[in-house]
Amino acid sequence: MDGDTIRRALAASGPYILCCVVLLVLLEQLSYLRKKGTLPGPHLIVPFLGSAVPMIRHPTRFWERQAALAKSSGLGLSADYLVGRFILFIRSTELSHKVFANVRSDAFHLIGHPFGKKLFGEHNLIYMFDQQHKDLRRRIAPNFTPRALSTYLDIQQRVILSHLRRWLDLSSPSKPLRLRLLCRDLNLETSQTVFVGPYLTPAARELFNRDYNLFNVGLMAIPFDFPGFAFRRARLAVARLIQTLSGCVSQSKDRMRAGEEPSCLVDFWMQDSLREIAEAADSGAPPPPETSDLEIGGHLFDFLFAAQDASTSSLLWAVALLESHPEVLEKVRADVAAVWSPESGNPIGAEQLREMRYTEAVAREVVRFRPPATMVPHITGEPFPLTEWYTIPKGAIVFPSAYESSFQGFTEPDRFDPDRFSKERQEDRICKRNFLAFGAGPHQCVGQRYAINHLVLFIAMFVSLIDFERHRTDGCDDIAYVPTIVPNDECQVYLSQRCTCFPSF
Repeated sequence: MDGDTIRRALAASGPYILCCVVLLVLLEQLSYLRKKGTLPGPHLIVPFLGSAVPMIRHPTRFWERQAALAKSSGLGLSADYLVGRFILFIRSTELSHKVFANVRSDAFHLIGHPFGKKLFGEHNLIYMFDQQHKDLRRRIAPNFTPRALSTYLDIQQRVILSHLRRWLDLSSPSKPLRLRLLCRDLNLETSQTVFVGPYLTPAARELFNRDYNLFNVGLMAIPFDFPGFAFRRARLAVARLIQTLSGCVSQSKDRMRAGEEPSCLVDFWMQDSLREIAEAADSGAPPPPETSDLEIGGHLFDFLFAAQDASTSSLLWAVALLESHPEVLEKVRADVAAVWSPESGNPIGAEQLREMRYTEAVAREVVRFRPPATMVPHITGEPFPLTEWYTIPKGAIVFPSAYESSFQGFTEPDRFDPDRFSKERQEDRICKRNFLAFGAGPHQCVGQRYAINHLVLFIAMFVSLIDFERHRTDGCDDIAYVPTIVPNDECQVYLSQRCTCFPSF
């Protein structure tokens, strides 16, 4: 077929192609309006992309607008459209609880990210339901017992201490230090060492860090799964990360079979799994179903993702909020000094950590005031009657807002006030339904005690070892999505050593 024939064929088919495109755009628009119903939201959508471009370019502005629409309408809900998907934003705490409480195959599926299954794979904990999900959570429980958490305390403190030393080496009285990437590196090393400690060689960690960075970039990219796009690079990076973690699982099994003591999270997990198998063999019962190393690697990646970026967000906001509230900082320093001194040379023990009640109240208020994962995306597996007057259509992506709930119910919710978590006020109990930073229902975060411990340890060590001053600029405390929320200036600070000598553990 020559060039003229091709051109004539294209010219002849052009009107039909154009009509098909116009029809698709019209059907898309009508489908969106049908799903939206009377909810507030855009009346016209950009074909195929919807609001994807403004969401990626200015995520803070985009989600603030969703919250404002949901609030001003009095409905607690707002609608929009992203890359072919109808989305529903939920501001109402009670409606958010209906989502969290109905994670099951015929209602809501937790997805962690609007295109999470493509990124995380099919076998992660967040995609499980019913008995399969309950069984896995039961098997995970030994990873977060007091004995396990106590083992992690030493690991966490050694990593925090090494990074604080490095931060001081990098600091300059004339140039502020940007803490965001430094906190991210601290948390990535902490997660790696706590979860799979001795099984990642320095070379493997370097490759791991590179792949994790590709994954982070892909989280905020337009989800085009084609070669050359950030989303594709992120998906392939996750596959490599899970493969690496599955190798750590295999090594841990060998070490636990040899009777060695657990030194990291995967060891506690494998020790308990091997114990179950041995007990079944001794009793003559059928052995419990064994999860493949690759699947466990996927679960470990899920833990790492949950711990990494969320914890980075909390550490940054802790520094920013303590610096802007000197009266709180003074009370934290006194609270820590009452039970631990860096000059002692000893790490903070589990009992000492429990005695830092005010510091833990500060940590909880940081998480309430700036919940790192502001929204927890779910997808509807079937049409779900959320209210008497609105049914969420099948396939909609639903965003219950932990951030909006954090500013409902509490006393003066817009004020940073750690005393709300004191024994006298007990707003953590009174306003429990509004504290959704760790989710709710059957998929509530299984590692929340570990996360709070990590934040308390960081605060205690940071304020005891270091004097700090914020480099303040216009809008520095505005919220930026990366994808969890961080201070807009990435928390720029001047640092200097506070203690006479650093601990030697």
